[in-house]
Amino acid sequence: MAPPPTSTLPLTERVKKLAQTLQFAWFLGHLTLLLSVIRYLFSYITFNFYSRWAQTSYRLAFVAAAATYGIVVYKAYKARLNTGAKQQSALMLAADENVQYLLMALIWLYSRQIPLALLPFTVYSIFHVATYTRTNIIPTFQPPKSAPSGGTPSSPNSPKPSSSQSPLANSIGKFVKEYYDASMTLVALLEIGLWFRVLLSAFTFTKGSWVLLIIYSVFLRARYAQSQFVQGAFAQAIARVDAQVQNQSMPPAVRQGWETVKGLGRKGVEATDLRRYLGGSNQQGTKKPQ
Repeated sequence: MAPPPTSTLPLTERVKKLAQTLQFAWFLGHLTLLLSVIRYLFSYITFNFYSRWAQTSYRLAFVAAAATYGIVVYKAYKARLNTGAKQQSALMLAADENVQYLLMALIWLYSRQIPLALLPFTVYSIFHVATYTRTNIIPTFQPPKSAPSGGTPSSPNSPKPSSSQSPLANSIGKFVKEYYDASMTLVALLEIGLWFRVLLSAFTFTKGSWVLLIIYSVFLRARYAQSQFVQGAFAQAIARVDAQVQNQSMPPAVRQGWETVKGLGRKGVEATDLRRYLGGSNQQGTKKPQ
């Protein structure tokens, strides 16, 4: 993340330089997403799911999501072109997590409303807005104060040259550090739960639901390959079902059916492993969506 403007500039100049960056547009996109979700939440809890404001807020949230991930993808591949890196294949491009979220944001934008689809994007945006606010917004309006000089660096009574962040910035940093892993696990659970929500729509033969199920299944398979949090969420869910199925009161047919489902799942995971087609390990797996 780019540093904030230098503190020697006047406030208006610092704000101007910050607002002229593409990264600031990325921040505004995440902020717009959060505000849209909050507005949609008001409509949702009052059961006005399809009011004009609800539909506008829902669609605007995904427009903002597509814009933010589009900016990240644009910057990444512009940087590759500037360094003379070779063009990536379609499969390697599809393996980029930010490309995947960009495509899913566009798909949700043009699909029927599924409120649960907003939540994974919302969690990511909370942390992106918090981090950008701590590292760029707060230092722009309240530059860190350098320690006062008073003696040579070798003097035992001389303060060490350092910068002090504001208490708000420190609190935000503590929040991000403390809740990041738990929030990423929450995102993984939400994305898995969303698959079952789409599956339910497919079983009720909602228009376009089977196509959406196939697309989202491909997306979730990619997330499983790239995210340790998704892998952990699946492992936890499977372990819980195993514990229930192994209960002596459970009919043998149910246990046999569950083992069949697990076997088919393992074969499906192996057959759709992108590393077999990319010629090696998936190097995109260590990146996080932005």
